[in-house]
Amino acid sequence: MIPMVDLKVQYLQIKEEIDRGILEALEKTQFILGPNVAAFEEEAAACLGVKHAVGVASGTDALHLALAAAGIKEGDEVITSPFTFIATAEAIRYVGATPVFVDIDPKTYNIDPARIEAAITPRTRAVLPVHLFGQPADLSAIEALCTRHGLLLIEDCAQSFGADFGGRMTGTIGALGAFSFFPSKNLGCYGDGGLVTTPCPEMAERVKVLRNHGSKVRYHHSVIGYNSRLDEIQAVILRVKLKHIKEYSEGRRRVAHLYSELLAGTGAITPHEDGKGTHVYHQYTILTERRDAVMKALSEAGIASAVYYPIPLHKQEVFAAECAGVSLPVAEEVASRCMSLPIFPEMTDAQVREVAAVVASVLKG
Repeated sequence: MIPMVDLKVQYLQIKEEIDRGILEALEKTQFILGPNVAAFEEEAAACLGVKHAVGVASGTDALHLALAAAGIKEGDEVITSPFTFIATAEAIRYVGATPVFVDIDPKTYNIDPARIEAAITPRTRAVLPVHLFGQPADLSAIEALCTRHGLLLIEDCAQSFGADFGGRMTGTIGALGAFSFFPSKNLGCYGDGGLVTTPCPEMAERVKVLRNHGSKVRYHHSVIGYNSRLDEIQAVILRVKLKHIKEYSEGRRRVAHLYSELLAGTGAITPHEDGKGTHVYHQYTILTERRDAVMKALSEAGIASAVYYPIPLHKQEVFAAECAGVSLPVAEEVASRCMSLPIFPEMTDAQVREVAAVVASVLKG
């Protein structure tokens, strides 16, 4: 079996340091907002090149608290992509705002900057691009547009830890960035975890208060907050893995580029790198008219595959009423043909060739 991601092989490579760090944390018994959380926040901020990084309980919470800290509220609109996991839009709803979906670029699958301006209304407060599959959205165009219209730029970096745009790391360009550390992510823990980044000390302080029941001082509550603190044990794991993030990104890029080489001439549309930033390949996603046949053949060969994402958000039942009549043809077309192949830093060239051979046998057969 070749899985989508092999967490076991990665764990075994860093097992000694992971196990030692967890045991030390257990001995210290400082489990909530302990020293490893504080250390990870500092190390992550240094790695990304941002002034402030605040650990929270999940990537979804990172989005939620970033929007809340930015003052996004009921009656506001936030422009985002329809081709993403629902957490992006859920977080907008959590603060009472309305997600406004804009179609995607047909090559990168990220939100299309050329289509954003037409969606701006007097109620628009922010643009929330998603760095999908590990490729940065076109932040130069989006940043310029936000500046021109007085809008906040908030980055969804759930899939892009380690990616850069023009030499600047994702999560450091907007007013706030939101990261996920779900186990399968490029930087993943062994449960849920998230991070909010910002250059603004006031924003960082708001996130810290919001994550801890609206409290700066114990039993003194200035606002209604949440219970969304990064777990100390997860911070131990993230500190170990953070040391290897460059190596992990290089491993993913090696796998992706070999896939693209092997699948050339098969008719599959392989991932496009626009050259504006570094794609870190959280997923390796192709487009094919024969998706079902390819996935069936892979399954029969003991190889995993997946579809991210089969239904664009504007077509989801939960948004059916407000998006009635909305047509976003590029997102709809991509969703109907996309599929992702196994990718992880430790994947061997032999495994990549095995996967590619099955795909090619269907598409060229």
